Amino acid sequence: MASTYSFDIVSDFDQQELVNAVDQTLREIKSRYDLKDTQTTVELGDQGITINTDSEFTLEAVHTVLREKAAKRNLSLKIFDYGKVDSASGNRVRQEIKLRRGISQENAKQITKLIRDEFKKVQASIQGDAVRVSSKTKDDLQTVIQRLKQEDWPFALQFTNYR
Repeated sequence: MASTYSFDIVSDFDQQELVNAVDQTLREIKSRYDLKDTQTTVELGDQGITINTDSEFTLEAVHTVLREKAAKRNLSLKIFDYGKVDSASGNRVRQEIKLRRGISQENAKQITKLIRDEFKKVQASIQGDAVRVSSKTKDDLQTVIQRLKQEDWPFALQFTNYR
């Protein structure tokens, strides 16, 4: 009986947790003394978050609050891809923060190469923006997961569909 076990490596985040983190960030901005009168807006769109505030100093403070709230909700800080700071009307500044989702082709190739080089009994295949890893033993899959967690990837990793 030669059954194979597998899991998927994905890079994703819980959208509802992000909505809650942005909501909590807005509440803190409205109540904090140093940010209250800055008319700061934080808007969550499909692809990213737009921050509009009165100076780069308050922008940094908003980043800190957002990162804090995201971390409390178990969101990886690697999902945030900070764009460049643009000047808005007057002396205000605006910044677009893109949200990283999915594993790019180059990163997927790096993951599969690492698995191929270090684990001879494990197969890895790229499937869209995820990587499927399969093996005949669950122990091999566990060691692959442990090994991948040791690397510092530029994106968040989750392991799903473990079967």
